[in-house]
Amino acid sequence: MRLSTPSPPDASRPDVAPDATAGAAHDEVATPGEREAAGLRRVLGTVGAYVALTKPRVIELLLITTIPTMFLAAQGFPPLGLVVATLVGGAGAAGAANTLNQYLDRDIDRVMNRTRRRPIVTGRVTPRAALVFGLVLGAVSLTWLWFAVNPASALFTGSAILIYVVGYTMILKRRTPQNIVWGGAAGCMPVVIGWSAVTGGVSWAAVLLFGVVFFWTPPHYWPLSMKFRRDYAAAGVPMLPVVAADTKVAREMIAYTLAMIACSLLLVPVAGMTWVYAVVASVLGGWFLWSCIGLLRRANDAQRGPLRAMSVFHASITYLTLLSVAIAVDVFLPL
Repeated sequence: MRLSTPSPPDASRPDVAPDATAGAAHDEVATPGEREAAGLRRVLGTVGAYVALTKPRVIELLLITTIPTMFLAAQGFPPLGLVVATLVGGAGAAGAANTLNQYLDRDIDRVMNRTRRRPIVTGRVTPRAALVFGLVLGAVSLTWLWFAVNPASALFTGSAILIYVVGYTMILKRRTPQNIVWGGAAGCMPVVIGWSAVTGGVSWAAVLLFGVVFFWTPPHYWPLSMKFRRDYAAAGVPMLPVVAADTKVAREMIAYTLAMIACSLLLVPVAGMTWVYAVVASVLGGWFLWSCIGLLRRANDAQRGPLRAMSVFHASITYLTLLSVAIAVDVFLPL
């Protein structure tokens, strides 16, 4: 009697991988509990991939500026429901813009080490699925803001999506070293959205808050570009640190930081801020300016050591976070 042995997987068939057949065999002998756990892991992995498309850490930074702006516009606590509705709609819209950004940039994301593990690049989400997800999420978010907040906030949010997806990603990013300056205007819109959510419009205080974030963006992003300049160069993205000397970049960072500090201090007379905010804003601005000056000094003299550009990047996040806290707290000071 001749015994037959199982045939190995057919290597000539590209649609049948050894891992797949092994997985199928395992499923046949797995217990119901194991199959249920494996299914749950697959679902969570898919959900995690779509969440990653929205760039949650970027959304978190955008929302940091929205809540203090709403406090300032309301001169106190705005209605909790309004805050939640604005944050939900704003987070969804930002997630949609980030998803569409990854869809459009998937070719350069494959080249850059910093982005090569993004969901579209790794195949966890197909480009078509990402495009549909981004468009649907954007439409739902704008509809939500229109009816749950007000039309003005929805229109400003729609403008922010267009600036980021069309203005920055499609037009500016691959064409000019000033891409992040003008494209970064999208990241300034949350303060305008937050203000309009409370008041239904904008004011000079909202314009100054926009200016703070607008002038903050280059000294925030360019140090990151210094860190990953080889990635951007390989991908053909002309970030300023890729095409200009470090000294030039540092000087421009200082100029933008001075403009940022000026906008933050003009809030004192325009928005009726107290001396406490004025002191905090001055100290924070001086501290961040000194970090940019330190970058310039190290760029001018290699003997001072490495650039430490990422320390300036992290300092920029600390600056904006603490300034936002100061704005929110100042509203409630009895001065």
